[in-house]
Amino acid sequence: MIRSPFFWKLYASYALLVIVGLIVVGTLMSRRITDEVFAETETLLRARVALLAELAAPVLDSGATAAFQATIEDLGRRTATRYTVLATDGSVLADSDEDPSTMDNHGQRPEVLAAADSGWGVATRFSKTVAASLMYVAAAVGTPSATRGYVRAALPLTAVRQRVADIRWIVVLGGTLAAAAALGIGWFVTHRVTAPLVSMRQAAAAIAAGDYAQRVEARSRDEIGLLSSAFNRMGEQLEDRMRTITEDRSKLLTILGGMVEGVVAVDGDRCVLHLNAAAGRILEVDQTGSLGRPIWEVTRVQQVGEALDEALAAAAEVTREVPLNVGALERIVHLHAAPLVNSNGDRVGAVLVIHDVTELRRLERVRRDFVANVSHELKTPITAIRGLIDTIVHDADMPDDVRSQFLVKIQNQSLRLSSLVADLLTLARLESTDGLLGAERVDLQEVVERSAGNFRSSAEASAIVLSVKVPETQVVVDGDEDALELLVNNLLDNAVKYSGNGGTVEVCLHVDGHEAVLEVADNGVGIGPEHHDRIFERFYRVDQARSRELGGTGLGVSIVKHICKA
Repeated sequence: MIRSPFFWKLYASYALLVIVGLIVVGTLMSRRITDEVFAETETLLRARVALLAELAAPVLDSGATAAFQATIEDLGRRTATRYTVLATDGSVLADSDEDPSTMDNHGQRPEVLAAADSGWGVATRFSKTVAASLMYVAAAVGTPSATRGYVRAALPLTAVRQRVADIRWIVVLGGTLAAAAALGIGWFVTHRVTAPLVSMRQAAAAIAAGDYAQRVEARSRDEIGLLSSAFNRMGEQLEDRMRTITEDRSKLLTILGGMVEGVVAVDGDRCVLHLNAAAGRILEVDQTGSLGRPIWEVTRVQQVGEALDEALAAAAEVTREVPLNVGALERIVHLHAAPLVNSNGDRVGAVLVIHDVTELRRLERVRRDFVANVSHELKTPITAIRGLIDTIVHDADMPDDVRSQFLVKIQNQSLRLSSLVADLLTLARLESTDGLLGAERVDLQEVVERSAGNFRSSAEASAIVLSVKVPETQVVVDGDEDALELLVNNLLDNAVKYSGNGGTVEVCLHVDGHEAVLEVADNGVGIGPEHHDRIFERFYRVDQARSRELGGTGLGVSIVKHICKA
């Protein structure tokens, strides 16, 4: 409370008002009392001068002033007043304090001149005779037209001034006590007034710092108490609104943070207001460090800044799909920018949604390639069969040996077509199960040995050494026996076909902890690193001519992949 500037301003104003008021009142009272004391002294001197005039009138008429000297001296001692009797020419006839014969002519004294003019005269001055300041009151004896002399009474001002000083001291003491009492009351009143305001200031500072539970105590029912109650209601409403805003903001940030699309919001100066994790990942920028910085400084991707600029300038939505080269990855992103407007309809910024469509475009390309490959693969045997049949039908004189060759070719093409359709149906079945196959207890050792037995004759025909290494005990797994056998068959089929004459194919089955590991290795032509990302695509062949020559459909490895995933 003592450190409150408002308290000291209010209390200082009150104290200044009290002190100035007391000074003014004390000064006026002092002057009034001084005037009254001097007026009272003048009245007293007038009365004594009037009495002295009655006593001095016979003396002035008879001229026996020497005998009157003793009387006036006795009167002066008894009344503590200086009395003087003057002749009409101003010479001193009798004086209660001094020898008249040694005194100067008093005809030019101010009080005497005033008495000669109007009958009465008053003056205050320093007397060289008695070496003190005195108040003089003089009066003319007789009528104005027949003045017989003058009488004068004087009192020293030392006593008067002492009396005035005593009265002033009493006034000062009383004023000081009154001021002390008023200042004490003012301190209490000021404290009562400012204490709630200080509490409200502290509560407001705490609310500004985030403590919305702060409240102030309403101690009275006056305006201060009503203000405290209003402040508490405002605090409650502010707490509710901030809680709502915080919850909404948390929900919004959670939603934006969980989006796979990148979201970037900028203000009118193109400085970043928000950038979610997906946008930071796509643009490869620091999510937290980007806030408040210009978008052109955050990312060097020119298309992002251009889309935001167009949305701000045109006040319309901007949509485009652009290649994005950030780091070592090449992406295709869909940009959708829209302006941000406030409640007045003014554009205050823009928001950009970045959707990474790289995988979608890749799948579309794979789908297009698949349709083209399926059409091509089906068209080739069908065209061959139709051509051979048309030749046989239209050539009735065809030799038997030639017809037999054509029929063999038709049989081979039909087998190729059947194999192709079977593989496509297998892929369709694997995909239609949503990656789930029947689970049963299968001895994988038996599956491997059975599959290897199916390829021994073809391997021997090409002088390929086919070796099988399996554990002596059973390797029982949970799986689909037919699918697992198809998996092994496809791997061995590729290994035998592409190993070449005199090659080696090795099948190894072993147990690693709780897992069964199947490895098929050969020393064939191999697959270059540039093909590793596409070897599991349907109909993708590293060597197109060799694959067709060997009767491959380009679906074997893709089938193996889907069985493994299942």
